[in-house]
Amino acid sequence: MAYLADESNKNCSNTAATNKELLTKLERVTGALKTLSAGNHILLRASDEQELLYDMCQVIVKKGGYRIAGVAYAQHDKNRTLQWMASIGVDKEFLETLHFTWADTEIEMGRSAAATAIRTGQPCVGRHILTDPIYTAPAYAPLRENAIRLDYAAITAFPLHVNGEVLGTLVMGAIEPDAFDEEEVKLLSELADDLAYGISNLRIRIKHQAAEATIARLAYYDPLTELPNRTFMLERLQDAIDTANQHHHALAILYLNIGHLRGINQILGYHSGDQLLQQLAQRLTSNLKESDFLARAGESEFALLLPSGGADYSIQVAQRLDAVLRNSVKVAGLMIDPRVSIGIALYPGHAGEAETLLRRANAATNNLCPARGGYALYAGGQEQECTRRLSLMGDLRQAIERNELLLYCQPKVDIASRRVCGAEALVRWQHPVHGMLATMEFIKLAENAGLITPLTHWMLDAVFSQSHAWYKAGLERALSVNLSAHDLYDPLLIDRVQGLFSTWGVSPELIQFELTESALMEEPLMALEALTKLKKLGIRLFIDDFGTGYSNLSYLQKLPVDSIKIDQSFVMPIVENNDSAVIVRSTIELGHNLDMEVVAEGVDSQAVWDLLATLECDVAQGYLMSMPMPAEQFNSWESEWEGRLTKENHSVLGTCD
Repeated sequence: MAYLADESNKNCSNTAATNKELLTKLERVTGALKTLSAGNHILLRASDEQELLYDMCQVIVKKGGYRIAGVAYAQHDKNRTLQWMASIGVDKEFLETLHFTWADTEIEMGRSAAATAIRTGQPCVGRHILTDPIYTAPAYAPLRENAIRLDYAAITAFPLHVNGEVLGTLVMGAIEPDAFDEEEVKLLSELADDLAYGISNLRIRIKHQAAEATIARLAYYDPLTELPNRTFMLERLQDAIDTANQHHHALAILYLNIGHLRGINQILGYHSGDQLLQQLAQRLTSNLKESDFLARAGESEFALLLPSGGADYSIQVAQRLDAVLRNSVKVAGLMIDPRVSIGIALYPGHAGEAETLLRRANAATNNLCPARGGYALYAGGQEQECTRRLSLMGDLRQAIERNELLLYCQPKVDIASRRVCGAEALVRWQHPVHGMLATMEFIKLAENAGLITPLTHWMLDAVFSQSHAWYKAGLERALSVNLSAHDLYDPLLIDRVQGLFSTWGVSPELIQFELTESALMEEPLMALEALTKLKKLGIRLFIDDFGTGYSNLSYLQKLPVDSIKIDQSFVMPIVENNDSAVIVRSTIELGHNLDMEVVAEGVDSQAVWDLLATLECDVAQGYLMSMPMPAEQFNSWESEWEGRLTKENHSVLGTCD
């Protein structure tokens, strides 16, 4: 009987020990789960990387019950040091004094759990800091003393994988020597992976915010002079006109035209011309009131808004600026006389709308001799201009109805292969009296006359007809069409496009639509709906003049677009202007990161082409390949282009031989 009692007591003791072990294990897993859950909440709220690391360490200690926690990043310096970014439970300053390294070395601190996790990319689990042979080395004595003082015995380090590389390690210490069993490590590994994702996501977000800020600034500022650009000026001028109208006072706009800039660019180079513009911008800025608003309005032009004051005051300002700007400017070692002509237009006497007022201030400079400069008030011509415009509106309506417009095409060339990959369709108008009219002039006429929809219908008909003709000739050549904001928000647009596909039997891959940022931002929700419907038809969509309009990157990411076209104002000067090169490079990288094709407009020289090729831009469009040409000449041009490529290839082969 005594024997049975002893056996019974022994079994009870074993059961109690087993239960205690299971309870301890359960507590550890529960602690790991709490840590994982709290860590996920931290990730959702994180807005700063350093704050994220600190908060995660705090969660591990406060919520998970671990004794210490720290995050170290691997430095790729000569000694492969570990930089401690955050720690809880142990002083970061103390850790820095130990000179941790992740180098594979037997001496110093290269065999620690943190170093091993970084080198192997795998968790280094459950090292007993007081008994593990690695930690008996003299270099680890301060660490062992610290462990005894802070009462932690087991150390585990988890690698932080970011973008396919080990960024660093998440280290934590527990009181129990046998801590970090398999289930616990599995949960904590998930926590480390979540932290790594959070770090990566924050960095991507910061890059996107920086790119968004850059693009937003490009929309309203000139990168060369850092002055507001024409777009910003027009908005500010219209606001000033509205204010002047409410308070019944006058305002003035001064248009400053630099007469010698073109010659300086041609003789001394664009860099010298840029220096001249920058120095004049600084000189103007230092001679203005706080209420005055100065902008770069064109290649060789500045515009100055005087928000209050009539003719007398604006003339006084013009005289003062004329005197200031007559002083020579040192450029390329030479003293250059800039010779600035100043035109003045007044509200309400000369115009009541911003663009018209700015244009008339510019027109006033035509009354001045570029070689002498000076200033002049806008004088008359309103009635004659209005009569001419009304006449042209009627002629344009007739030209659309009689199919008298012309379809032009400008080729797009794949930079890598140098093969033609499509063309942009453009409309031209050969007026029987005035000759070939500027496109922007008759587009503006169409807008004012309510002819945008008929003009778009003509363009769509012409493009589908041309695409069908090319297809019948065995040429599968994509043709892109520009759509305005008015077109995009036309409720009948989708039906008309579907009808044209049915009529001509053209493949959707051969038709593309280009839309400007400004058009997309007028009514973002309507634009998204319209683009989604167009995309469902299988049409490729482009954002045109990218960088010249104000758009939000988070909104752009939602749009079902395939390509972005960098505006020529950024592309053309990239060889001479480092700022433009940086902008173009950033836009290309941004487009590729968003899985978009990138097209560069305004490729007018071999040097620009070569730089774009180096930057891995996808497609080029510009005068280097060809000016816009009548559609019927495109086949001949392409044959010549292909012939040039063949000759160049033969030349290269001959050289190799």
